[in-house]
Amino acid sequence: MKLDNNAIKQILVKGNYISKEELAKVEAEVKRNKNDLIDYLFTQGILTKDLLGQAIAEAFGVMYADLNTNIPSRQDVLVIPKEIGKQYRAVMYADNKSEVIIATDAPDAQGLVDAMKQIFKQRTIRIAYGLTEDIDSLLVHYREPLETRVQKIIQQSDRIAPEVVVEIIDDAIVDRASDIHFEPQENEVIIRIRIDGVLQEAGRIEKQYYDNILNLIKVNAHMRIDEHSSAQDGSMRIKKGTKTIDMRVSVVPTLDGEKITIRILSEYVKRFSLSEIGLSEPDQDLLIEASKRPFGMILVTGPTGAGKTSTLYAVLRILNSPEVNVTTIEDPVEYKIKGVNHIQVNKETNLTFSKGLRSIVRQDPDVILVGEIRDQETAEIAVNAALTGHLLLSTFHANDAPTAIPRLRDMGIESFLLASTLELIVAQRLVRKICQTCRVSKNYKISDLEEKHPQIKGYFSEKEVRLYESKGCDACNYTGYTGRSAIFEFINMTREMKDLILNDPSTSEIWALATEQGAHSMFEDGMEKVIRGVTSISEVLRVAPPIQTKHLRKSAKKK
Repeated sequence: MKLDNNAIKQILVKGNYISKEELAKVEAEVKRNKNDLIDYLFTQGILTKDLLGQAIAEAFGVMYADLNTNIPSRQDVLVIPKEIGKQYRAVMYADNKSEVIIATDAPDAQGLVDAMKQIFKQRTIRIAYGLTEDIDSLLVHYREPLETRVQKIIQQSDRIAPEVVVEIIDDAIVDRASDIHFEPQENEVIIRIRIDGVLQEAGRIEKQYYDNILNLIKVNAHMRIDEHSSAQDGSMRIKKGTKTIDMRVSVVPTLDGEKITIRILSEYVKRFSLSEIGLSEPDQDLLIEASKRPFGMILVTGPTGAGKTSTLYAVLRILNSPEVNVTTIEDPVEYKIKGVNHIQVNKETNLTFSKGLRSIVRQDPDVILVGEIRDQETAEIAVNAALTGHLLLSTFHANDAPTAIPRLRDMGIESFLLASTLELIVAQRLVRKICQTCRVSKNYKISDLEEKHPQIKGYFSEKEVRLYESKGCDACNYTGYTGRSAIFEFINMTREMKDLILNDPSTSEIWALATEQGAHSMFEDGMEKVIRGVTSISEVLRVAPPIQTKHLRKSAKKK
């Protein structure tokens, strides 16, 4: 039985998980902000995934299988033959010798119990409900290595390229990868995927089949298949069940052939809340306060792949309403939000950031999002837009928050204009999150930690601290990490900061005043997440080394 939102609403009300009055308020808010009902219930804390699972399980009249807390191992999953497991979307949840508990998201499937009895003879079969996304993550264990599947396709199919591409993209989606790399070598093509910011080899295919794969991707991405000596960019879209997945494609020539990189544009990013991307409550308050101002400029800085777009879209979700005209200009438009006017930069028609932004200002916008400030002309128009009654959000390449101001000055923006328009500068990086399934806590001596990580010397004032680490499990593919979170630093444009900017300060002077006013560095924010068990010290140091030792010691004494 496929449950739509209407069925789920009835289940929640009938089970007293939410009152009719509360549901009516939620539906009104969802309609006003064009959100998904279930996503809204999750992000507002009205409902958790476990509560949803329990409610649906009650509606089916079965128990709820919490597949997040008690994750069946690969061996447990493979007890049920592949064909039957996939047909009934069933996994073994528990085996109590006399009774076997089977988790599935289709507990009313005809023939399910009989099929399980054939496998677990002379045992009592008990059916439990598991959330669809949890079942999907477990059915992955049935996958054979990519090379094995490719060889089967070569032996059994005449349409090799389409089926191989589907297998590779499916693997990437299931593994939550952000990018797929096809890297041609002399005799083979290496397939690598980026998961949680780290590249992993997914498999290899013979070079003789690569031309057809390359041409197929080029056609789907609307590229020229007769062009082999210059770089090309394109995009394509595929359907996976009820989901639509957008992908950005780049092809560049190398000595051994044309390399393909596919960026998978995750649909869930545009539904992120500020807390989900890793912002602490004080930082959320700063960002929300700045975004509620009628005009001014909010900049999010960081390198490519630091999650800047996710942060800006989380802000747009708050600002987007029928009373507000929100317009974006991006290259490319990665995520579409209902109620927001998206403009795609197009070099062929000379629609650049600067020209597009100049036109947007004449479209009566309240909020403008510029994908990136890349040059002096765009910077000047952006500043003027913020100065003339518009709230402008944009990304900017700078190593940290205080560096953004001198960089803008180098672009020719006058100090008095920056002081008049800047409201908030955010710098961020992404760190991998410790796997919550296999996470364990352990007491560490500070002296041992400082010996292993000399950069943190002076941060902790205690002699011992309890931190978290992961042992590695099926859920994290034995990497110890699943998912990513951002670490942040903020510079709030207080009156004192604006006065300082008028005097063309150095980066160190800007940061000194910011820290006096309570700002924390990305390193400090990361270390707070280390203490809370979100990430590890090595992850924080990988992307954000400490920059203010004196301030760190002061912070440590407060802990």
